Amino acid sequence: MLENPKVNIKIKLASLWASATFCYLYGDYFELYTPGKIDSLLSGENILDSPTKLLIASMILAISSVMVALSIILKPRINRVLNIVFGILFTIMMLFIGFNSNTEWYGFYVFLAFLESIITALIVWYAWKWPKEK
Repeated sequence: MLENPKVNIKIKLASLWASATFCYLYGDYFELYTPGKIDSLLSGENILDSPTKLLIASMILAISSVMVALSIILKPRINRVLNIVFGILFTIMMLFIGFNSNTEWYGFYVFLAFLESIITALIVWYAWKWPKEK
């Protein structure tokens, strides 16, 4: 039999945030291959067509990236709250994006949004079930 050591909740949460962040980045990267995307980036006629929108998008993506480290270094109470709040927020965002990306070229986006929703829902679940001290 192989040993199956218990994994600390902080490691589980950090791993899930890292997985979600990779999916977000892959989705944005793969979107560059959809028809007309590069042209819209070059012309400035895209969803992030202003410095403010680009800053907001950067701040949203930074949350998942920073949560990898915060899940390890924060004390349990605030750690649990942030994981639940941001997990719920990102799950809702990804479900919204997934249900609104139903064109032929965006099947990959729907798949990733679904996967990201599962990952962030797991973050909420694990944070909610945070082990209590004995």
